[in-house]
Amino acid sequence: MVGDTIGDLIIRLKNAGAVKKDTVSMPYSKLRHAVLTKLAESGYVSAVEEKGKEVQDKTIEVTLSYENGAHRINGVKRVSKPGRRLYTKVADLHPVKFGKGHLILSTPAGILTNVEAKEKKVGGEQLFIIW
Repeated sequence: MVGDTIGDLIIRLKNAGAVKKDTVSMPYSKLRHAVLTKLAESGYVSAVEEKGKEVQDKTIEVTLSYENGAHRINGVKRVSKPGRRLYTKVADLHPVKFGKGHLILSTPAGILTNVEAKEKKVGGEQLFIIW
């Protein structure tokens, strides 16, 4: 069993892209599905598909995105960890990597990027930074 599901998710994506895999499969959870959907909207992955009907058999199949033969995800940094949760206010949200990256937040309005959170004027837990 994995203790840090978000950390596991981002490392699976990063490692699969490093070896040029087309798809990655991982166990299903609502949080993972919401985060992957947000990454698909931001263009870091191509598609997210839910497979299986039974709870214990459900998986998420993620199709990775490549740009000119290079993986779309250049780097990922986990911010909030199980032992240390970090929260941020709207006023403290700033562009990531001069606007080239995103900070993924868990907010009362759902999983949002830093740009969307600033528009909706809502803060939350910083999950990870992706660029």
